[in-house]
Amino acid sequence: MSQQRTLPQSKELLLQSYNKRLKDDIKSILDNFTEIIKSARVEDETQVSRATQCEQDHYEMHVRAANIVRAGESLMKLVSDLKQFLILNDFPSVNESINQRKQQLRSLQEECDKKLVTLRDEIAVDLYELEEEYYSSSSTCNQSKLPTHGWKPL
Repeated sequence: MSQQRTLPQSKELLLQSYNKRLKDDIKSILDNFTEIIKSARVEDETQVSRATQCEQDHYEMHVRAANIVRAGESLMKLVSDLKQFLILNDFPSVNESINQRKQQLRSLQEECDKKLVTLRDEIAVDLYELEEEYYSSSSTCNQSKLPTHGWKPL
C-alpha cells in the first residue's frame, strides 16, 4: 500500500482501472455461468411451446458462453497490460538487474585481463628464451656460411 502512495496520480488511476476491469470481468464470467446453469433446468409447461423454449434457451446459452469467452479474453488482455506496466514502471528491479549484469561483466573483464596479463608474461618469457637461443646459435654458427654482401648478425 505504501508503494501506491508513492506512485504518481496517473499510475495510481491506471492501477485502479486495472482492478475495476478485473472485478467486472470476473463478475461477468460468474453471472453468465450462473445463468447458463439456471437455463439448463427443465421447467414446467409455460405459455411458450417446449420447442420454442428450447430454442430460446439454446440461443441464450450461446450468447452467455460468448460473453464468458469475451470476459476471458479481456482478462488475458489485462494480464498483458499488467506485465507491460510492470516492465515499464518497475525501475528498482530494472536498475538492480542492470547493476547485477554490470557486476558480472566487470568480473568477467577482470578475469580476462588477468588471463591476458598471464599470457603476455608467458609469451615474453618464451620470446626471451627463443631470442637467447637464436642469438647464441648464430654466434656459434660458422661465420663462413654467412653471406658476405654486408649482412651482419645482430
